[in-house]
Amino acid sequence: MKKMKKLYMLGRPFSPFYSLLMQFRESLYRRGILRITRTSVPVVSVGNLTLGGSGKTPVVQFIARFLQDNGWHPAVVSRGYSGSARGRVNLVSDGSRVFLGALEAGDEPRLLADTLPGVPVLTGAVRKYPAARAVDLGADILVLDDGFQHLAMGRDVDLVLFNADFLAGNSRVFPGGDLREPVKALNRCHGFIITGVCQRNKERAGRFAELLAIHFPSHPVFMADYLPSSILHRDAQGVIRALPIDSLTGKDLFGFCGIAHPENFRHTLAGLGLTVSGFKSFADHHRYDANDLGDIFLEAEQHGAASLITTEKDMVKLSAIEDSPLPLYALRMEVEFGNDFKEFLVAMIQGS
Repeated sequence: MKKMKKLYMLGRPFSPFYSLLMQFRESLYRRGILRITRTSVPVVSVGNLTLGGSGKTPVVQFIARFLQDNGWHPAVVSRGYSGSARGRVNLVSDGSRVFLGALEAGDEPRLLADTLPGVPVLTGAVRKYPAARAVDLGADILVLDDGFQHLAMGRDVDLVLFNADFLAGNSRVFPGGDLREPVKALNRCHGFIITGVCQRNKERAGRFAELLAIHFPSHPVFMADYLPSSILHRDAQGVIRALPIDSLTGKDLFGFCGIAHPENFRHTLAGLGLTVSGFKSFADHHRYDANDLGDIFLEAEQHGAASLITTEKDMVKLSAIEDSPLPLYALRMEVEFGNDFKEFLVAMIQGS
């Protein structure tokens, strides 16, 4: 088994044998040669087939809140990608207190901890360990963040997400395309979610949903709107307040972000009618340092901007900023589902 793990790591992420290794690895789990750990509580996995952002974090937020509202006590378990914490179990939040910053926990786990009061958030590369700790903390259901490829963890609901603007890319496996695994890997999931659906991409998303239904007729396809809900502002004391979006109307803004698809954020700001005089993008999961912030402030000044605006995910990483020369705002986005998804989710959990 150790040799297999070493071989698997050699295939990540640039080896031309990556696709074959992923298929071989899946077959070992399917045949029981590699062990799948099952927990004593239901597990809902939220993942994707493609590289980059597909909207997993807002879907995880929605599912955790929905479960809370319906009497469950969920916890979120994540790998903690880009976080520096390397413990077998890293407790980001116990549901009432947040213990790790974005640098230690990773961007998304810290954001989830900040936005899901009452929901423990834990990370660990081998997710059976934080999963067991979450159950010890009182969780009666787990939400596995970015779990589709983590085959070592059993799940009762396996959801695969596609971004409505990018879908499956060229349908080729990395490094020749945007897929983490071959398309046939989708056979092992239970349902699909197309995220970020709006008027601009609704027709294209509909065609893709029809294609999924043809090739995977037993897998339901759900559409999720991803909508702006409020503006967040951090004051000089570090307190974050939610404001109505129109509170920024008429302000000259300079936008920046470090997410997988920065153009989506830029389009969203434009669609809200906000005045964005300049924009700067960084790589996904970018760690801002003093030089980056200096460049942002300088470019904002050059564009005549009076305020900065970024994503909520980026604001989490900028919590250490104390002396920003410009007010800093973030756009909060929330996902919305129809009743069909909620009914599907409950039925799957209760049937597990």
